[in-house]
Amino acid sequence: MISMHLKNGCVPIVATVLLLARPLSAANDKLTPAASGSVHFEGWVGEKIELSLRNRVMVQDVDRLVKPFRDRVEENINHWRGEYWGKWFTSAALGYGYEPTAQNGALLDRAVKELISTQTADGYIGTYKADKHLGIWDVWGRKYTLLGLIADYDRTGDKQTLAAAVRVADHLLREAPPGQVNVTETGADVLKGLAPSSILEPVVLLYVRTGDRKYLEFASNIVASWDRPNRLLPLGLRLEEQAMRGVPPRQIAAPKAYEMMSCFEGLCELYRATGETRHLDSAIKFAHSVRETEIMVHGSGSNHELWADGTRLQTELLEQPVETCVTVTWMKLCHQLLRLTGDSTWADQMELSLYNALASAMTPNGEWWAYFSPLHGQRVPSHFQHKDCQMSCCAANGPRGLLLTPSWAVMGRADGLVVNLYAPGRMTHRLADGSTVRLVQQTDYPAGDTITLQVTPEKTKRFALGLRIPAWSRQSELKVNGSVIPCTPGRYAEIVREWAPGDQVVLKLDLRARAVPAPSGAPQFAVQRGPVVLALDDRLIKSQDVAAWLVTDPEGFVTLKPSASKPEGVWLAFDVAFEVRPTHFFKHHQITLTMCDLASAGNGWSGANLFRTWLSQPLFLRSPFPAETWRLMCPDMPECPTIPKVTATDGREWSPSKAAKPAASGG
Repeated sequence: MISMHLKNGCVPIVATVLLLARPLSAANDKLTPAASGSVHFEGWVGEKIELSLRNRVMVQDVDRLVKPFRDRVEENINHWRGEYWGKWFTSAALGYGYEPTAQNGALLDRAVKELISTQTADGYIGTYKADKHLGIWDVWGRKYTLLGLIADYDRTGDKQTLAAAVRVADHLLREAPPGQVNVTETGADVLKGLAPSSILEPVVLLYVRTGDRKYLEFASNIVASWDRPNRLLPLGLRLEEQAMRGVPPRQIAAPKAYEMMSCFEGLCELYRATGETRHLDSAIKFAHSVRETEIMVHGSGSNHELWADGTRLQTELLEQPVETCVTVTWMKLCHQLLRLTGDSTWADQMELSLYNALASAMTPNGEWWAYFSPLHGQRVPSHFQHKDCQMSCCAANGPRGLLLTPSWAVMGRADGLVVNLYAPGRMTHRLADGSTVRLVQQTDYPAGDTITLQVTPEKTKRFALGLRIPAWSRQSELKVNGSVIPCTPGRYAEIVREWAPGDQVVLKLDLRARAVPAPSGAPQFAVQRGPVVLALDDRLIKSQDVAAWLVTDPEGFVTLKPSASKPEGVWLAFDVAFEVRPTHFFKHHQITLTMCDLASAGNGWSGANLFRTWLSQPLFLRSPFPAETWRLMCPDMPECPTIPKVTATDGREWSPSKAAKPAASGG
């Protein structure tokens, strides 16, 4: 035990924290995330990360995010301003792990200092007035505050940051003592307790870092309360029970997608802390149910932010499809399950989301994000949900999914390491005996099908190298120094050998394009090449008075030819054969249409640039693109949102194009 004297303005406070030399854990991960600073990307992935860091995350005006915590004005009631600091900070902490520069570290240090300076004498950090605590989004905001403070403690080891987090949690325990106040029936009635229940995750993380069992007891009480009647639900939330029974997500409690997955993230952490297998089993069953009934072809789901039988309905023109917060949280839940199970299914899912749903939600230079991401029509940037913060939930959250990528690209395990993401770059991993292995990937995947890995251990050593073979890669070829290694789709190819500096691994994946039939049985196809979904874009095809059918071979494969030309800003483009079937006695003939990667499709972000993913059979090429779909996504707005202009707190307009590029990595 140690006692610390901190300062909150002019009010001295005392916090007692039990610090552990090592975090508590009753269940170990099968795969461990890459260490901070150990992965560096080039190519498409590296560019996306760099743009997000340079133009959004590391140029954030911290004062705007902290101001609601200082003011606690009446207009905060019923609003979620309290989430922005924590969402942004957890993104920034991941970004610092990728680029640990002094400049990036100074921004994070200042952000924590400013937030902690708002802590009241009784420990509260939040945006609500004292008489409105436990209001609609209050506990939800405290969750993100705790996640941010814990992320900073993990980054710096600063005991004052951990003490501040402890005081936030202790204050909540005093306001909502287990057995007297059911925290899961607070918040917005329509969410049935999902949002406040998700504080489970940081409460468990705090237990793991302090060893104080009151946090574990609080977490266990939250989960137990899901099975008890409350004022919102006569039978309770029953999240674990319903998941174990295989109930579809849309039929569990309130079908709010983002918040529900956040609760299952908390269950994953509770499993680590307790070893209770039910927590992990229910998370796995829930995630498989989401994958089977809600996730769309591009790796995300939801409509109106709700579970909505999205897998079946995705070919329809949905009103507010695919919230970016849902995409990010789905990736984070898959990340948890990949760590805990070592099942490459979850890496397949993250790769799909990364290249499609997530990338298509980020504006081309990374300064902003979409709120909703349709599969047809036009891309629409999120509006400012709170102009004083100049932020929206999805613009704050989007970078978290992207900046999570380095942690799962290469992961450790007891007998060696695994490679999950194929992208040009370099990775360094420390083995169990303390020696290091350096991997250099040379590839243009997923544009090309071949990945070459140079394996350089610090010394000749026997260990296992696992390579993810995606489930879609039916015909893969793997060689080590020219010798063939067998591999199976949907599993890791295991290479256990005495590795020496200069060893070379060559993996060739099956990038034949596939015609994906509509899950609903509707006469529609999507085209997917490896992990990349393709789409039509009105910059690439001309309107014409014909109906066209996608040409496939008997096995459902589609022949692609790299396009000779493509607009600026389009990453991948391919010429695809379609068949025109005239009436009467005219012969069928083929035409060529150019399709591009979904992330590039519609990236003009205006009504002048339309796109389409699902292809009706036949597709009438006079009007293939639904127009003005922004009216469905923004029904209360007189005009379509544009990428908002960001200003500093002193009123000066800030332009991402003028933002300074971060200094070279120091680690």
